[in-house]
Amino acid sequence: MKLMHVGDLHLGRSLGDFDLKDDQEYMLNRLLEIVDDHSVDAVLIAGDVYDKAIPSEVATRMLDYFLSSLAERNVYTYMISGNHDSDERLNYGSNLFETNHIFISTKYDGSLYKKTLKTGKEEADIYLLPFVKASQVRHFLPEAKIESYDDAVRAILENEKIDDSRCNILVAHQFVTGKSEGPELGGSECLGTQSVGLVEKIGYDCFDDFDYVALGHIHSPQQVGRKEVRYSGSPLKYSLSEVNNEKSVSLITIDAKKKVDVELVPIKPMRNLRHIKGKFKDLLAKSNVTAPEDFIYATLTDEEIINDAMGIFQQTYPYTVKIDYDNSHTREIEQVDISKIAENRSFEDLISDFYRQMYSCEISEEEMDIMRTVAREAGVLYEAE
Repeated sequence: MKLMHVGDLHLGRSLGDFDLKDDQEYMLNRLLEIVDDHSVDAVLIAGDVYDKAIPSEVATRMLDYFLSSLAERNVYTYMISGNHDSDERLNYGSNLFETNHIFISTKYDGSLYKKTLKTGKEEADIYLLPFVKASQVRHFLPEAKIESYDDAVRAILENEKIDDSRCNILVAHQFVTGKSEGPELGGSECLGTQSVGLVEKIGYDCFDDFDYVALGHIHSPQQVGRKEVRYSGSPLKYSLSEVNNEKSVSLITIDAKKKVDVELVPIKPMRNLRHIKGKFKDLLAKSNVTAPEDFIYATLTDEEIINDAMGIFQQTYPYTVKIDYDNSHTREIEQVDISKIAENRSFEDLISDFYRQMYSCEISEEEMDIMRTVAREAGVLYEAE
């Protein structure tokens, strides 16, 4: 039995000002090629299928194409919702989809959604655990002591009658950590020591009853605790923090004796995401320019601000996402104790000082008005000031 584990597709996502439609379509076709090349029996999709709770028409068309293509190949699909997904929208049509071997679980209803997959002599019970919050679980399991996400997930699993004589596979979307440290974080999620993307951590040992756990939520591909508990990672690089990730999908092979083997199959994107650093002229010198169609984050080490740097850069690298600076000015600013600078000083004084440090000139009144407007909209400046 061969399963392909993917997650965090984030269909409909953009990168800076760039629409990723073509890149995501290319990625989905690459996944279908892997399904064909490796004779995959089933695909596990571990949440964050869409990038937004209200997906765009383009995003829904891409998912329709992917699921339809899998159904045409008679490949079984098991999909859950993540914290980016809308339960109702992802679940739309799920009863009809089951006739085409597409099984979707988007909301915990007091028991785990379970299906048995049979291929030849092998069988596996596949459990689907969509993204859950502790409050949702308390509603269905009022007798359980649930104070955290970890408590909630353990209560769910303890409430199930899992036959350990069978091959058991779980698809889940949570922030899972090892005994001594958490997973290597990557992606656009808000990072913290106890949570990521506002999702509290849970221990991987709560999954001991499962022979393989297909996780979603963290964008960096990796195992957690043991090799059979894995994040597939996102199939594309969606942020600067993922620039060094080697993107892949997990291929899981299971035999009749419940032996599980995991193989990572690389995914080559249509356009890579790279971070380049150096002086402006050096980075754009013909001898140093490589793969100009890639997405680029550029860090300039020039001491002076380059006028229209983005416009000039995009003449060589048209998919430049962002340009920032690393020089004596920015390093000086990083070392400043902002709390002391801001003490007993007006908004205008602080902005004026910052502007002088960055541009070595005075801010105009028109520019100051723009900064006041932005600050009011952000809720950090009030009319009384």
